[in-house]
Amino acid sequence: MSAKTIVQNFYKSDVLLESETVNNLLHPEVVLEWHSSKGFLKLNKEQIIDLSQELSKAYVRSKTRISHILSDGNTVSVRYSHYVKTIENPREEMLLAHFMVIWEVKDGQLYRGYQMSQL
Repeated sequence: MSAKTIVQNFYKSDVLLESETVNNLLHPEVVLEWHSSKGFLKLNKEQIIDLSQELSKAYVRSKTRISHILSDGNTVSVRYSHYVKTIENPREEMLLAHFMVIWEVKDGQLYRGYQMSQL
């Protein structure tokens, strides 16, 4: 499977709400460095899975709209907007944030991520 396909599988609808699927897509030594409008986070595999579990408690649907995806070998850059539907209002789609991320893929899994997001 190509690096681009692996990254696309991570951003398919609802995958970010499925901690088991997220677990399978992440390398055991994954690190995600995330600069958001609220500060900097450095997440390991356990923390990313915990985030996925928290998202699944708050949202019934998760959808990413990828506007750009570029790959060069094992490196993939993605620009996307993340939309969710809340448990309280499952009919209304809400923008969570806009993202830009660069992923390095190793051994067929997401290994290093460098992400920026803004509301």
